[in-house]
Amino acid sequence: MAKIYNIFISHSWSYGDAYERLVDLLNSHPTFLFNDYSIPKYDPVHVGSDRQLEEAIYNKMRPCHIVLIMAGVYATYSRWINKEIRIARRRFLNPKPIIAVKPRGNVNVSSIVAENAKVIVGWNTESIVTAIRAYAI
Repeated sequence: MAKIYNIFISHSWSYGDAYERLVDLLNSHPTFLFNDYSIPKYDPVHVGSDRQLEEAIYNKMRPCHIVLIMAGVYATYSRWINKEIRIARRRFLNPKPIIAVKPRGNVNVSSIVAENAKVIVGWNTESIVTAIRAYAI
């Protein structure tokens, strides 16, 4: 039986179309199965404070084998993406591995994301799936 990967995809809601295209890429792979534990714009977490939102992100990320982060330069300036990186790297006994995915056509990558990623991959289904399989815990 094929392994099913639990994935948290960190992304900016301002760039929600990139998140949807990434999910479509993963779904298009014929032998890759996954559960998406992300917080998409169409299904937000309803909480009152930043601390509660951080806990909600932690709880979503907890069952995940890996964290994917859209690595566009905008991520450097995203308050929540930076918190998601911190949660993945510091809040778990075994830190969640991070894979940086360069959005299609991007040359530059967020320095914060690059510093915290196990690997940076291009916008290619096989590259992304291979990295997930290699680094998932």
